[in-house]
Amino acid sequence: MRVRSVTYRLTLFFSTVSTAVLLAVGYLVGALVESHFIEQDMNELDGTTELVGTVLSKVHFRSDLDLVPQLLSDALVGFPGLSIKIVGPEGRTLFASSDAVFADNPIEFNPDKEFPVRRGPVVRESGGHAFREIVAALPLGIAGIPPAKVFVAVNIDHQRDFMAALRRILWLSIAAGMLLTGVLAWIAARRGLEPIRRIAALAHSISASRLDERLSPDRVPPELSDLVAALNSMLARLEDSFRRLSDFSSDLAHELRTPVGNLVTETEVALSRARSADEYREVLYSNLEEYNRLSRMIGDMLFLAKADNGLIVPRREQVNLADETRGLFAFYEALAEEKGVGLLLEGAGTVPGDRLMIRRALSNLLSNALRHGLRGNAVKVSIEQLSSGETQLAVVNPGAPIAPEQLSRLFDRFYRVDASRQKSSDGAGLGLAITKSIVEAHQGSIVATSASGMIRFELRFPAGISA
Repeated sequence: MRVRSVTYRLTLFFSTVSTAVLLAVGYLVGALVESHFIEQDMNELDGTTELVGTVLSKVHFRSDLDLVPQLLSDALVGFPGLSIKIVGPEGRTLFASSDAVFADNPIEFNPDKEFPVRRGPVVRESGGHAFREIVAALPLGIAGIPPAKVFVAVNIDHQRDFMAALRRILWLSIAAGMLLTGVLAWIAARRGLEPIRRIAALAHSISASRLDERLSPDRVPPELSDLVAALNSMLARLEDSFRRLSDFSSDLAHELRTPVGNLVTETEVALSRARSADEYREVLYSNLEEYNRLSRMIGDMLFLAKADNGLIVPRREQVNLADETRGLFAFYEALAEEKGVGLLLEGAGTVPGDRLMIRRALSNLLSNALRHGLRGNAVKVSIEQLSSGETQLAVVNPGAPIAPEQLSRLFDRFYRVDASRQKSSDGAGLGLAITKSIVEAHQGSIVATSASGMIRFELRFPAGISA
């Protein structure tokens, strides 16, 4: 199904609404004009009926019935266009105007004792003309005889002609209005969408090498300011992602080049001349260390790739953080003694999660603290149950201060605060990135702070993990 343009939709919408309004106004105008004509006719018909009733009330004797035509002729002077017929007792026609066109079988009704009684109006066709007529029962001044039936009609040909002309004009006006509205709506929609086209043109001109450009919110209408702000925010995220991706690609190439270069060099040296079996075995052991380093790096990268795509799903079990920390203390005891760094544990807590993954995250933090901690000091792990229900685990060690702009990048892949540690460090710079992925997979958070010569990594785990 073809998707229509916004200009087409806006034009169709405004045209439809305008057409509906024009039709409603046209119908209302026609109805009001016709209602005015009916009211005008009824005033004339009622006035004539009242006049006839006044004349009939002056008839007190049957002999006066012969005077009714003369009395009415005198009374109806100045009432052109009216047709009147009066039928008296026993069906006798007392009066009929020269142009009377009433039906032989008029509207039948049984009048009450209260007068006058009126029926109508009705519209009737006769002789190619249209009339609006009423029938009334009016009492005579003669006691004991039935009332007279009075038929009063007015010609409405001129009204019909006027209404027909009015309807033609209205329909033509509505048709012209519909066409004009459609054209104006299309022009308005095109002009109204011009800022969006400018935004699209600017966005189209932005490429991977020009991600630092931003759209100006001052050059768009207020309704589009949120859109521009969202686009600028998206560009900022893209710029940051491209920068990180570029740094990551460069760091990854560098990290892989070192072990591969070592393997190539050692192999070339080994093949440069004939060697004994023990010498070849030593070369193979050395190569094995480099292979293990590559394997760990590839495994870490696969883990991070799964984390980026939400494929890390922790198992649900109760993990005792204090027990896991003590186990890691025992594992790192020899390294701590070699570095001259003590290991301290305070508090206890249990969190729901994957024990092996949480143990790996703690291990990365302890390994990092031992590598960069100062001799003669201690690495402290504190566990605390917060009032919010969260469990907080903090790893604190003395160390050189870290600048705020570097703290925000500690969890980036292959990032090292001190470039001089690049060669001396045993890690590949992925430990903290993996730790962050594990904590976030458990719906927790991790932050790093540096103050008063202390480096603090703080982990928070929620009270429960949703499925």
